[in-house]
Amino acid sequence: MNNLAGELIEKLYIDRSLTEEEYAGLIELRDEESAALLREYAVKVRKSIYGNSVFTRGLIEISNICKNDCYYCGIRAGNKHCERYRLTPQEILMCADEGYRLGFRTFVMQGGEDSYFTDEVLCDIISEIKARHSDCAVTLSLGERSRESYQRLFDAGADRYLLRHETADKEHYEKLHPGKMSFDNRMRCLRDLKEIGYQVGCGFMVGSPYQTAKELAKDLKFIESFKPDMCGIGPFIPHKDTLFKDEPAGSLELTCYLLSIIRLIHPPVLLPATTALGTIHPKGRELGILVGANVVMPNLSPVSVRKKYELYDNKICTGEESAQCRGCLSARMQSIGYELVSDRGDIKK
Repeated sequence: MNNLAGELIEKLYIDRSLTEEEYAGLIELRDEESAALLREYAVKVRKSIYGNSVFTRGLIEISNICKNDCYYCGIRAGNKHCERYRLTPQEILMCADEGYRLGFRTFVMQGGEDSYFTDEVLCDIISEIKARHSDCAVTLSLGERSRESYQRLFDAGADRYLLRHETADKEHYEKLHPGKMSFDNRMRCLRDLKEIGYQVGCGFMVGSPYQTAKELAKDLKFIESFKPDMCGIGPFIPHKDTLFKDEPAGSLELTCYLLSIIRLIHPPVLLPATTALGTIHPKGRELGILVGANVVMPNLSPVSVRKKYELYDNKICTGEESAQCRGCLSARMQSIGYELVSDRGDIKK
């Protein structure tokens, strides 16, 4: 291991902070030895807070209809080959009921920015889930909305909101999104969510087009300052019906390296081993847990729509990705020394 990399890792472990230039240097100096040291420290820190517990979230993909045309996304508005769907409120409630029976105590409603899901529709769904399952958390991942909208959803009972910032570099953001989308508005949304009182999640793709160590360093510095309750990162995987269909997939190794760094930056953060990790490697989620992650999000969506919510190519949609196979996922976690727990899984501060 390069001496400078070792010094930076020790500094990060002690101070929970590096400069942007130091984060970029640590990324550029990545090798097997530095990754091993980061992993050791990340696991130590994570176990000191959460032990061997892995939290589960039941993912309900409520709609693949989206008004936005993000250049990398398989459900972007401009993709004419996407087979669109939208779950009814009753279907969403049935997914939550089934998830509760299976042992889930957090439900994540995720979807494109679909105009059908007004505040009124969503508030009715949220309040009904909370009425049926008062010991559960409701997480939303439904894109950019007004502060007033976020407030109404929070007042209806939503506990958490996931909104990936995608990149903390404005110039990079503009290379990945059409002109009508605004980096400043994305950051405004995150600030509003935190001020309202949500547990807030941000995140970014690893290996996205035009990304260098400099952009990743900005992402890490943003996480350091924003201190999200959750942070979702995963390797970029191209989709055949996007502008970036021929781009190479992001690196599993670099993603794992960054997961360890994020754990050291913000020790209590809820850090998912994402579906993208499982897509790019058969044991990707286990590898994520072994470097510092502590959340998995199996799918509660109806089987008939899982393949339609295709943000990237070859997304895993069946088998052990399914929430119905909670036992399979539990066995996989046990095989690496961890335990799935039936718990809301709130951040410990």
